[in-house]
Amino acid sequence: MTYEETIDYLFKSAPVFEKIGAAAYKPGLGTTMALDEHFGHPHRSFKTIHVAGTNGKGSVSHTLAAILQAAGHRVGLFTSPHLVDFRERIRVNGEMISEQEVVDFVARHRSFFEPLHPSFFELTTAMAFWFFKKQDVDIAVVEVGLGGRLDSTNIITPLLSIITNISFDHTQFLGNTLEEIASEKAGIIKAGVPVVIGESNNHTRPVFARTAFAKGAPLIFAEDDPIVVGNLGKDSDSPAYVVNLRVDRGKRFGENRLAYVLRGDHQMKNANTILWACELLREKGWIDELSNIRDGFAHVCEWTGLRGRWELLRQHPTVVCDTGHNVGGWEYLSQQLRRQECHTLRIVFGMVDDKDIDTVLGLLPSDAVYYFTQATTHRAIPVKTVADKASGHGLHGQTYSTVPSAYEAALGDAAPDDFIFVGGSSYVVADLLENVVF
Repeated sequence: MTYEETIDYLFKSAPVFEKIGAAAYKPGLGTTMALDEHFGHPHRSFKTIHVAGTNGKGSVSHTLAAILQAAGHRVGLFTSPHLVDFRERIRVNGEMISEQEVVDFVARHRSFFEPLHPSFFELTTAMAFWFFKKQDVDIAVVEVGLGGRLDSTNIITPLLSIITNISFDHTQFLGNTLEEIASEKAGIIKAGVPVVIGESNNHTRPVFARTAFAKGAPLIFAEDDPIVVGNLGKDSDSPAYVVNLRVDRGKRFGENRLAYVLRGDHQMKNANTILWACELLREKGWIDELSNIRDGFAHVCEWTGLRGRWELLRQHPTVVCDTGHNVGGWEYLSQQLRRQECHTLRIVFGMVDDKDIDTVLGLLPSDAVYYFTQATTHRAIPVKTVADKASGHGLHGQTYSTVPSAYEAALGDAAPDDFIFVGGSSYVVADLLENVVF
């Protein structure tokens, strides 16, 4: 099979959550364990960092990978979902797995895995660990796919666990309360393995504390002793934003500011989580120089291929896209959109069917011009439904059957000093990046 035929085979033969939703979800680690044994337990051949959380885990994972690359390590990075190319999920030192490696993996092992009927994510996890062993990585940053306790990645025993935050998402699988969701995420906490919690609240903190105590896992709540203070500010000398560090902490990093190429409001808390993780990685000898941290923050997109985090696509008019797709993400995005200094704010918007669209719509600015659309996934909420629900929140605009057509309409209407935002779903951003040249 060619690479294109192989990817088509994977999407059609293995249930894909990103495409069909709940029908693709397989709780339990039985299939993952069978795959792991078949491949000779490859994850035991390298060290790992495990990253879970409702929002921010992609940014945290990519930035830590960049920092470890700067420290001279050979670094695997496993994330999901991809935006344009399946191979984005599996990288070594920023380079995607080759098309031929994907083809060879499926061709050589399909006779074993087909009778198991693995989910797409179970198979992708096995491929990632197999590839990382083959590439002789020193360490891999592994992002949880969904939840934690029953996630396919949870066969690893990492040297560090990270849980970024907890908010309502995937409640049909993880529970209807913050305590239940936190319990599922806390499932990645391992005996004796340090865990950094980026954000907590009165509902989630006791869950993490109980689990860590029971496992004998050293626990750090990053928000209790913040390294990052204040808001991200624009650095006039570069396209990056500035992370301001607390004076006494900043001395340990060589200065009181770090340039961070990721520019969303939520990145301030992600940065604090990352820096606490770096404190532990320095103690363990994985980061030698403070310059490793500064370089990783400044070059994360360039070195790891991260996209879609308040990503500036063009100017005059300004066009930004962001993969924020749930209430927790939009609590930050809505405020950032309201602060944009522009003539007219134009928003290209669509969502998928397992998200709390009514709450998100209630967060959106009412003075924007909307271009409602739907992504090319079966899980997309029909554009007419999106527009009808938006109308109930006082949000009005035109409907478009595709993301590119909605974006082109917004661009055609825009003056040079307008601001165009594209988002609401990772799949909306994916359709934009795959079909529009910037």
